[in-house]
Amino acid sequence: MSIRYEKSELQLERARQTIPLGAQTFSKSITQFPYGISPYFAARARGSRIWDVDGHEYVDFTNALAAVTLGYCDPDVDRAVAKQLEDGTIYSLSHALEAEVAELICACVPSAEMVRFGKNGSDATAGAVRVARAYTGRDHVLTCGYHGWQDWFIGSTSRDKGVPQATRDLVHPFVYNDLQSLRSRLNEFDGKVAAVIMEPMNVAQPAPGFLEAVKTMTHEAGAVLIFDETITGFRLANGGAQEKFNVIPDLTTLGKGLANGFPLSAVCGRRELMMEMEEIFFSFTMGGEALSLAAAKAVIEKMQREPVVQTMRENGSLLSAGVAERLERHRLSDFLSISGDPTWSFLTFKDYEAVESFEIKTLFLQEIFARGILSLGTHNMSYAHTREDVEQLLSIYDEVFPILANAARNGALRQYLKGEPLKPLFKVR
Repeated sequence: MSIRYEKSELQLERARQTIPLGAQTFSKSITQFPYGISPYFAARARGSRIWDVDGHEYVDFTNALAAVTLGYCDPDVDRAVAKQLEDGTIYSLSHALEAEVAELICACVPSAEMVRFGKNGSDATAGAVRVARAYTGRDHVLTCGYHGWQDWFIGSTSRDKGVPQATRDLVHPFVYNDLQSLRSRLNEFDGKVAAVIMEPMNVAQPAPGFLEAVKTMTHEAGAVLIFDETITGFRLANGGAQEKFNVIPDLTTLGKGLANGFPLSAVCGRRELMMEMEEIFFSFTMGGEALSLAAAKAVIEKMQREPVVQTMRENGSLLSAGVAERLERHRLSDFLSISGDPTWSFLTFKDYEAVESFEIKTLFLQEIFARGILSLGTHNMSYAHTREDVEQLLSIYDEVFPILANAARNGALRQYLKGEPLKPLFKVR
């Protein structure tokens, strides 16, 4: 048992008696956090900081898997939720907040003319796909990116256990920034494609004209274009990637930072399509839960009032430039690179000679956790991050990057590890 993470590991042992993997989310489990060198349980968080149950403090660049955009315990959000709590959480009737937040989304998101709420991003993507299938009368779906846990999507990945073959046969991935890949899929299922659903941006920037061409090709095929902006919405811009790149889809899915960590997602889009929601079944007991809606209202109003995205972009740009300079200085480009948007950037690990990428990533995690940085290789910026936080991260990378370089080039990386290396979960980006 690790001395540093003793309480975390004891709590993990307890949790695994009643919870598969000991966590409710794959990305918070031992599949992503290597055993023996990782914290597993949080005690509290505020602003850009999080504390584990062993009392260690971290600057958090994971931010609840990009669900926290303003920062933990944002005072405006907490105040709005506390005020709503005095009046109740869920009712036997709808609440005015449902329309108020829908109106705010319509004012921010270019594609949004009507809105329906869910709880997770998976709810929203499944709902959008159902709308597209209902509207077109077709069954097949083309995907690009990660779109959640439900059968319709996860059946197209290696994590397809338990998904009926008939469902798997209806979903087909294509390659980002590769129009021929999309064209081939559209030709293969000519007249059968209900929707093209994609993350408009994740690891890579869209090539010039790529998103515009995707929209044109999708419409020429008689299909519905869905942008999964679960992460990019209220992050790349207030109106998401569609605002940033000026390409407007038919439907949009939102989640994550929409309510700064409170459980809320949304399907929104053209009125003609969204009216299918009056016929298809997309309904949740907690769909109009008022605390999350109060949080979302506070989030959107703050983003309209204050330079949230601008601040995340400025600090993220300093971070990305600083990381790129250090990768060059420490000669790591053979197996480590940075990409993505400054508000949501990625370290990409590659195999190097006899050393596997997941061994390198495990060593990276081991060393940054020990130095007070919480990240899974991404930099999910929040409004609460300061320049001092960025400088702290870069200073720690100055310590960790030479360790990675020496371990990889000496071919003895396992000697540096204090636990077993990670194994890939599944790859969707």
